[in-house]
Amino acid sequence: MLLTFADLKKYIYYYWFAFPCLCPSQEITIVTGPVQLNQKFTSSQVTQLQTEYDKFQQKNGQYVGYFIIQETKDGLTMEHINKTNSCLQNGSKVVFGFCDPCSVDAYPGWTLRNYLALISYHWGKSLSEVDIVCFRDRSKDGIRDISCSLVLTVKVPSFTDVPKCVGWEKNERSKLGPRMVNLSASMDPTRLAESAVDLNLKLMRWRLLPELSLDKISQTKCLLLGAGTLGCNVARCLMGWGVRHLTLVDNGRVSYSNPVRQSLFVFEDCMNGGRLKAEAAAESLKKIFPGVNATGLNISLPMPGHPVSDGALEMVKSDVQKLDDLVQSHDAIFLLLDTRESRWLPTLMAAAKQKIVICSALGFDTFLVMRHGIKTENSEIPSGASLSSHMIIPGDQLGCYFCNDVVAPGNSTKDRTLDQQCTVSRPGMSYLASALAAELLISVLQHQDGAKAPADTSAKDEHLTQELSCSLGLVPHQIRCFLSRFHQVLPASRMFDKCTACSKTVVDSYKKEGFEFLLKAFNDPGYLENLTGLTQMHMDTLDAEVWDFSDDEECSSMEMS
Repeated sequence: MLLTFADLKKYIYYYWFAFPCLCPSQEITIVTGPVQLNQKFTSSQVTQLQTEYDKFQQKNGQYVGYFIIQETKDGLTMEHINKTNSCLQNGSKVVFGFCDPCSVDAYPGWTLRNYLALISYHWGKSLSEVDIVCFRDRSKDGIRDISCSLVLTVKVPSFTDVPKCVGWEKNERSKLGPRMVNLSASMDPTRLAESAVDLNLKLMRWRLLPELSLDKISQTKCLLLGAGTLGCNVARCLMGWGVRHLTLVDNGRVSYSNPVRQSLFVFEDCMNGGRLKAEAAAESLKKIFPGVNATGLNISLPMPGHPVSDGALEMVKSDVQKLDDLVQSHDAIFLLLDTRESRWLPTLMAAAKQKIVICSALGFDTFLVMRHGIKTENSEIPSGASLSSHMIIPGDQLGCYFCNDVVAPGNSTKDRTLDQQCTVSRPGMSYLASALAAELLISVLQHQDGAKAPADTSAKDEHLTQELSCSLGLVPHQIRCFLSRFHQVLPASRMFDKCTACSKTVVDSYKKEGFEFLLKAFNDPGYLENLTGLTQMHMDTLDAEVWDFSDDEECSSMEMS
């Protein structure tokens, strides 16, 4: 018997062996032996005994350690110990045998004590002396040999009371208690960390969510566009969920105001003009957990409304190609950028390549977290955009960040003072939004339909009673929080057939024309609106009310215009 306990956090292992031994009140004495098997049996009997042993084990189908050897006029036969009574009634001579694990020449194994107690209890009245074969099946010089087996004769008493039992091993202090092995000092710290960081996830699956697929999470490659307040916190949360491949993209440097709000930076990162944010964030992730595959890239994202000069053409073309390669090689894209127009190009690329997109944007006391729908060839997208808080929208019909906008993204920093260009948020907003962005991705990955999961909403609190389609709970389209009222809603909106980022017209133009199409969008403020039909829609609805986005709230709050 073995009792074990593993302290998995400290890699300390406790174990306590017991070799149970029955101790009859009357003494069992050895009459003769033990002697070698070939001193008691002839060579032909030894060969026959080996053959009978093989037949016996094959006949039982599973290993049997105790048996009897019956001597008949035809030779030796081997039977199960439960045949002892019938053999004795036939007058046959019975020799008790057992598989002896001991290798000491003149001493039988420990298990013989319990075997003799069994024999004494059942047949002590009819048998005063019994012969015992300690069967040892060994290999000597590559040749099987059972001649090292022992034979002895013992005098057995008869008893009916249950004997006492001993056998618990004493520890190194000669006390009855477990022994301990501490393996932490002998193990690679990196390997220790790899095992320890996933312990919470394994306990989560073991105790609460047996259907949780940790492999699906760990194999997901995440691209984080933006390594600022949102990017740092999203990366930390994804690591906690077991994501091991993270690529961060940013073209900024760490400033003195960053470390108190952006969790992957310290004061030293601000020195000498500041380190590149993406590289510093990736290095910080590796310091937190060396097992993460984190990469930081300094790339500028071209944007509509920001014309490209001839001198910068090659650099912009190179950045576009790098971003295209990154979107292609990753499974999930996080849009964690400061401005609306900076989200346009990755939104378009992800739509063209059918990638999961999680977008997060902050206002002063409001934030938006949303996932983009993945449109397929069979997706049926109705004309016009619709916003609803009570309908179930299929995952391949969900809108993107730009689908509720009826104007093309432009230069949102133009004609703004420096303080107006900065995103001003309550300090807790980024932590809340980042956590929800990471959790939304995990819920999407765990849903049976993946990125095509339909949108759950919070209409009339139906989510409190409805049956959940994902083991982790709801999988909404959008999460909009109003922190001043500590209120949160889960609206859902369909794709807009005139969307400037994910509509079929725009995606097909990008696939067909490539960089030339992007240059038109960068340099011509009205190009996307003309291409998608928004210009004509504006003309048709000049005297009607239309929904537009306010530049006052980066998190896409909507107002009437």
